[in-house]
Amino acid sequence: MELIKSLILFGSAFLGGIAVFFIQKGTTKQLKLILSFSGAYLFAICALHLMPEVYSSHNPLVGLFVLVGFAFQIILEQFSEGVEHGHIHVHSHEHGSAFPIGLMISLCLHAFLEALPLASSEAQNELLFGIAVHHIPAAFALGSILVQSHVSKQTTILMLVLFAIMSPAGFILSKNLGPNASGVLSQYFDYIMAVVIGIFLHISTTILFEASEDHKFNFYKTIAIFLGAGISITLFFLQGAHAHSH
Repeated sequence: MELIKSLILFGSAFLGGIAVFFIQKGTTKQLKLILSFSGAYLFAICALHLMPEVYSSHNPLVGLFVLVGFAFQIILEQFSEGVEHGHIHVHSHEHGSAFPIGLMISLCLHAFLEALPLASSEAQNELLFGIAVHHIPAAFALGSILVQSHVSKQTTILMLVLFAIMSPAGFILSKNLGPNASGVLSQYFDYIMAVVIGIFLHISTTILFEASEDHKFNFYKTIAIFLGAGISITLFFLQGAHAHSH
C-alpha cells in the first residue's frame, strides 16, 4: 500500500512537470482551475482533519509551531517565488537565464515537508489526493521555468525526477516518525505536523486569494473551489459515519 501511495505522489509531480513538453503555451487555464480546487481541498483538510488531530494532544506549543510553519513558507517563497501556486517567473541575465538553484531547493524542501502528515492514520487517503493534485500545477510551473531558463531537456527531466521523489521520501520518513512509530523522533511528530499545517494554511489561503481576478471570482474557479471543499467535507462525514457504524 505504501508503494502505491509513493507512486501516486511521484507520478502526479513527474507527469505534471513533463507535460510542459507537450502542452502549448496559453493553454494552461485548466491548471489554474486545478490550483483553485487543490487550494480549497487542502484548506478543508486542515480544518476538518489535521488541526483537530494535532490539537487533540492538548499541547499548548502546537499553535506556536503552526505559526512557525506559516512563517517558514513565507521564507521559502522568497526563493521559489510562488511556484507552489503555479507562478512562472524567469529572471534573465546578460548571458542567458541562470539555473534556479534556490527555487529547486525551496520546492524540494516544500514537497518533502508536505508529505510528512501522511503518517497520520486519519485522513491519509484524503490528504494523499490533495497533495497529488496540488503537485500537478506546481510541477508544471517548475518545468516551465527550467525550460525558459534554457536548461537542457535532460537536466530538466532530471530535476523533475528529483522534485517528484521528495514527497515519497517525506511519506516514507513519516511512517517512521508517526504517532505509532518507535524511536526518539516520534515524540516530536505533533510539532512536525503543526509546522506542516502552517505551510498548508499559507499555501491554500494564498491560492484561494489569488484565484480571483480584480477581486471578482471567475465562475469556473468558484465552482472548482466549492467542489474541492465539498469533496473534503463529504469524505469527512462519510468517514465519521463509517467510524460510528463500527
